[in-house]
Amino acid sequence: MPGKDAGAGRPDERYEDLIDELVGAEGVTPPAGGGGFGRSALRYQGKIFAMLVRGRLVVKLPARRVDALVEAGDGVHFDANKGTPMREWLSLDPGSGQDWLALACEALDFARSR
Repeated sequence: MPGKDAGAGRPDERYEDLIDELVGAEGVTPPAGGGGFGRSALRYQGKIFAMLVRGRLVVKLPARRVDALVEAGDGVHFDANKGTPMREWLSLDPGSGQDWLALACEALDFARSR
């Protein structure tokens, strides 16, 4: 189901809007910048739950939820360029109608539950 932000703006702009929405939440820290893995990541108590990688939103969700989104054609399992897809990480297809903020909030809730 498309959200209000579905397809609106460039990925980097959409991600900046997402950061602005979530950084005020307790325990959430903004991207640290710099180089290396996770430089664009939103973290909850130091653990990554959402990031922008090569223009795609990447979120950590329960494996079953990731599988369902992949099966629906909304994305693929994220592999961090290591050749091994990660069960709990979704790389959202840029053409997906999924709401970025809703998915990031879902990922934040998942991070809080762990």
